[in-house]
Amino acid sequence: MPSLVFATNNPNKIKEISLQLPADFHIKNLIDIGCNEELPETHHTIEENSAEKATFVAKTFRVDCFSEDTGLEVEALNGEPGVDSAHYAGDRDANKNMDKLLKKLETVENRNAQFKTVITLIYKEVQYQFVGILKGKIGKEKKGNYGFGYDPIFVLADGRTMAELMIDEKVQISHRAIATKKLIDFLSNLD
Repeated sequence: MPSLVFATNNPNKIKEISLQLPADFHIKNLIDIGCNEELPETHHTIEENSAEKATFVAKTFRVDCFSEDTGLEVEALNGEPGVDSAHYAGDRDANKNMDKLLKKLETVENRNAQFKTVITLIYKEVQYQFVGILKGKIGKEKKGNYGFGYDPIFVLADGRTMAELMIDEKVQISHRAIATKKLIDFLSNLD
């Protein structure tokens, strides 16, 4: 397995993805390569933002790398918050973001939603993308003490929120887990 840089400094994302990787798979984060700046996210789709971050790191630091971008897409809100999930209420505050979303859905019956993760790999200067989608619903209140982001209001088919899952279970079924598995399968088949 090649050594790759995971283009993030989000410790939650690093932990989740690291738990899925085979023992012989080594990843570095941005701090390891001396990148302390906020990565650009200037586009209007999750796919484009994921690619933008990976391209920036690959070109600036001349490394093979992967990045991910994730959004929560709510059916009744035409895919909102989507690409703006992290900044939905104006800044990177998960509680404010959830509160804004719950307020918008107060009188809405259709609470169908999905988490979408797009991982962009740049390996030997070629770009690949892997998508993971997890369908669920938006609950009416926050539940659970695990996870991060919108996990406390994202309800799975079994009635639990993502924030009620222990991390070892979450990394088996999440949108990020689905995309990461596709990345690992791809890397395992490289010559």
